[in-house]
Amino acid sequence: MTATTTLWTVAPEPFDSPVAAALWRAYYTEVSDRWYLLHKGHVTDPEELEREVATDTGAYLAPPHGVLLVARYGGEPVGTAGVRLMTDDTTTAELKRVFLRKDARGKGGATLLVTAAEDAARSLGARRIVLDTRNDLVEARTLYTRLGYEETEPHNDHDYAEHWFTKNLT
Repeated sequence: MTATTTLWTVAPEPFDSPVAAALWRAYYTEVSDRWYLLHKGHVTDPEELEREVATDTGAYLAPPHGVLLVARYGGEPVGTAGVRLMTDDTTTAELKRVFLRKDARGKGGATLLVTAAEDAARSLGARRIVLDTRNDLVEARTLYTRLGYEETEPHNDHDYAEHWFTKNLT
């Protein structure tokens, strides 16, 4: 007899839960430190890190117009993906906070998270999903391209956005 189990689960999580807060801090620390090391030769100033983590509460990922998903591997929270409907076009969702802790990477979780986020966007009524990312996040750009996202013209003017992607969900 062969038993098949999956170690991955993805489920909605309140954007302000302790689990969400810990994963947001890990995400922000990693992407901020990566940018600062690349451009300035040092990690993020701790005061700036605290200020920025506190500033972006993630409230835009709350129902009814958003959702935060948490991926667990073996029951341990290891990643997030958020979706929110755009305020000016509720048929378009924006993919936010796609992140997996380093120890969970390479195990299929990123594809699972993004696919779950696409399903969540559809359930919110979206027919299209957009996202932005940076030049140095090569792995993210590779993932999005592999999952059928196409690079497009800018859809926002965010300070660190350097690449914009879209995917039809219908």
